[in-house]
Amino acid sequence: MTEIDRSTPVIIGVGQVIDRLGEDGYEALSAVDLAARASQRALQDAGVPVETLTEAIDTVAGIRQFEISTPGARAPLGKSNNYPRSVADRLDARPRRAILEVVGGQSSQHLVTELAGEIAAGRSRVALAFGSEAISTARALAKSPDKPDFTEHVEGELEDRGFGLSGLVSMEASQHGLVDAPSQYALFENARRARLGLSRAEYDAQMGELFAPFTRVAAANPYAAAPVERTAEELVTPSEANRLIAEPYTRYLVARDQVNQGAAVLLASVDAARELGVPESAWVYIHGHADLRERDLMDREDLSVSIAAREATELALEMAGIGADDVSTWDFYSCFPIAVSTVAIDGLGLSADDPRGLTVTGGLPFFGGAGNNYSMHAIAETVARARRKPGSYGFVGANGGALSKYSAAVYSTLPRPWQPDRSAAAQEKIDATAPVPQVSRPSGRATVETFTITHGRDGSEAAIVIGRLTTTGERFIARGWDGDRELLDQLRSEHPVGSALWVTPTGPANRVTVSRERAAQLAPPQPPRLRESYEYVTVAREEHLLIVTINRPEARNALFPPAHDELAEVFDAFFADQDLWVAILTGAGTKAFSAGNDLVYSASGKPNYLPLSGFAGLTSRRGMNKPVIAAVNGYAMGGGFETALACHLVVADEAAQFALSEVRVGLVAGAGGVVRLPRMIPEKVATDLILTGRRIGAAEARELGVVSRVVPTGTALDGARELASEILTGSPTSVRLSLEVMEQARAVPDVIDAVTARSSAFDELMVSADAMEGMTAFAQKRAPRWSNS
Repeated sequence: MTEIDRSTPVIIGVGQVIDRLGEDGYEALSAVDLAARASQRALQDAGVPVETLTEAIDTVAGIRQFEISTPGARAPLGKSNNYPRSVADRLDARPRRAILEVVGGQSSQHLVTELAGEIAAGRSRVALAFGSEAISTARALAKSPDKPDFTEHVEGELEDRGFGLSGLVSMEASQHGLVDAPSQYALFENARRARLGLSRAEYDAQMGELFAPFTRVAAANPYAAAPVERTAEELVTPSEANRLIAEPYTRYLVARDQVNQGAAVLLASVDAARELGVPESAWVYIHGHADLRERDLMDREDLSVSIAAREATELALEMAGIGADDVSTWDFYSCFPIAVSTVAIDGLGLSADDPRGLTVTGGLPFFGGAGNNYSMHAIAETVARARRKPGSYGFVGANGGALSKYSAAVYSTLPRPWQPDRSAAAQEKIDATAPVPQVSRPSGRATVETFTITHGRDGSEAAIVIGRLTTTGERFIARGWDGDRELLDQLRSEHPVGSALWVTPTGPANRVTVSRERAAQLAPPQPPRLRESYEYVTVAREEHLLIVTINRPEARNALFPPAHDELAEVFDAFFADQDLWVAILTGAGTKAFSAGNDLVYSASGKPNYLPLSGFAGLTSRRGMNKPVIAAVNGYAMGGGFETALACHLVVADEAAQFALSEVRVGLVAGAGGVVRLPRMIPEKVATDLILTGRRIGAAEARELGVVSRVVPTGTALDGARELASEILTGSPTSVRLSLEVMEQARAVPDVIDAVTARSSAFDELMVSADAMEGMTAFAQKRAPRWSNS
């Protein structure tokens, strides 16, 4: 027999509970109560007096419920402020350490592995891990007049590890509607279908054949949320009860989150287990384990596989010293078919009808996707089966994010010394792979790399495409135009991956369709021109001068998407109009030039975006070869200051106040403030202003060089007019070309190189009518008559 160190960790107890809505015995338990019940069962499972075990617990660790997994998530029935210690209080336990783990389906297995490592290192002797979800109860009773209140406040230290969402979400994905798990996994699924060269019908059949055995396991599991056996055909055939969600997924193929379930795992050192009197027949050892993280979604070379999941699985088996044929029970995380197939089918070469089965619970769509805690149930069932068949091996693979994090372990009653983690080398290999080149604003010919079509309950359909530009191979994300049947038909063809597209960048999102001609039909190009009136801005044309006023004084001229769009349209027209040579931008009223982003609108949850030309139609605009003057009257805060920084010149009245105040409301000056300000003023001063959000007045702004002129209070527009008049006395061609040369020179760090750099601007100047007119007028001692040509 292998000599086992006294500090070797073993699992000594497991427990599960379900509070199935609508059935006899339903208790409407809170998440805390569910976890406490499961923990109580884990304590009882150890086979010794519960009070003895409770006193010995030094560490409790909880898995986050969905309602505490994202910023701003709602808890309609209330929640605990300290979930792990609330559960501990129910058990009369007084642990010295309490942990609240990060989000993700990997967290259960990761936490069990981590606690085992803490025990092996001597930092813990008895640890309890648990998790629960009461989503069904919360949704069913949220609007009930006598709904329960699950709010509780518990004292005690908490090691809150945060959400752990870094790399799992992005603004670009959100902008294109890629925010839900079914849409993300559908992209992987369709990429895999293309790699295998299967038709949609053939691939649907495979998914059904993969998950049909899962339903049989769930049907026999007393803890399953949906214990119903279904055929392969039933799983993939759309119906009223099995609607399409994100192609190729029907509802039966996706994780079921409306559950009331809890699970717990109790660990101890061999020494502690012996002291407590836990029979060795209850001990289960961790023979191998691994934790790996995949590259972020858009960085992955192949969207049809999860390298991290495969590597973690292989490493855990290797540590255990066994192969796939030696495993008696498998549980692969099964939120969607691809999560199973990428590891079990493609990686290990198992078959969907493997007699051992690919799940011990029934899987997330059928047993239930108990939030982040599903794999705690898988571990509990694996431990129970290992005990029933001593000497056998059970595998648990837990997946989090969008095939982003994978935690794997091998369990057995056979004694085995604890082995430290070996994941670092494999993680370095994954991290060393070069990210796929990407482009945020793609334009032109492209091909489909993968896709999905999402389905709303109202019958709406929306295409989401990951594509590659034909010329550069750069990857991008885009949406189809609403109602574009030609695109939908192309994506529903037998082999859509690799088919041709045309992509067009727009403010709200990149848009794709089947061809350039189709794009022109869906969004006919509009020549830039000024309208008679606008809703959120006013324009006044005074010969060669354009005065633009942000007209939202009731909101201190704060901007939101419709206002941005109008300003972008106005400045498009300004830069295209040969007879407009200078523009002034100001704010209506006396209180503010612009208070920046309309935070009230942003908090509303409505679509929030910028036009391609950026905040106020200026901060991301290229080719600004005509002077734009900011006439700052009052506050220029956040995006308002960034807008002023994007202007060529700034005239401020004495009452003006400037600040990049984003840090004070939890944001970043991402519309150019963190880039432009350090390039305009001393870096240390810019850093001071950016990191503190400190306000500066007009005089200090003038000293720093971000303001051109300071004028008496209330005369900012008059001062800007005066400056514009001075500019208008010069040649508009010279002014335009001067700005172009200045812009070109920014990219040349060496002064002499910049001075001697070749520029077509001087060639254009040499043959311009204005150059000839200026010299002629000077010789004739008369005022020049500029033509801007």
